[in-house]
Amino acid sequence: MKKNKGFSLLEIMVVIVIMGLLAALVVPNVMGSLDEANISKVKTDLQGLETALKMYNMDVKRYPTTDQGLQALVEKPTSSPVPKKYRSGGYIEKLTEDPWGSAYYYKMPSDHGSKYDVFSAGPDGEVGTCDDIGNWNVDSVTTESLENCSNGQ
Repeated sequence: MKKNKGFSLLEIMVVIVIMGLLAALVVPNVMGSLDEANISKVKTDLQGLETALKMYNMDVKRYPTTDQGLQALVEKPTSSPVPKKYRSGGYIEKLTEDPWGSAYYYKMPSDHGSKYDVFSAGPDGEVGTCDDIGNWNVDSVTTESLENCSNGQ
């Protein structure tokens, strides 16, 4: 008697179906975790930027202008009004991008009732859309709210 050392087509198809079912269950959970991680990163980054802005304000006695932007936290602004007192080495080492590869934005005065706005343009990368995540709404942003936004709700 001769023994076959390979797999039959039926065995291979059963394995493929099982792998497909597992992928259908696992992928949505992993993608949800990625969205949650992205939101968490934005929240952490915004907290860090706000802390640096508060330290800047304590030293300079005002917040950077919109034109000076967040770069004023990295290096002393050269545009008016130039701060007289500025911390050696700046207030943060460098500016980071949000999880979707865009810069964080800064506007002073705020459009949302605080002294300034610091925010991410969100997954769509467009400023002024419903998926922006900023210091005015950071505590209420969820994966569901971003999904509803991208679905036009």
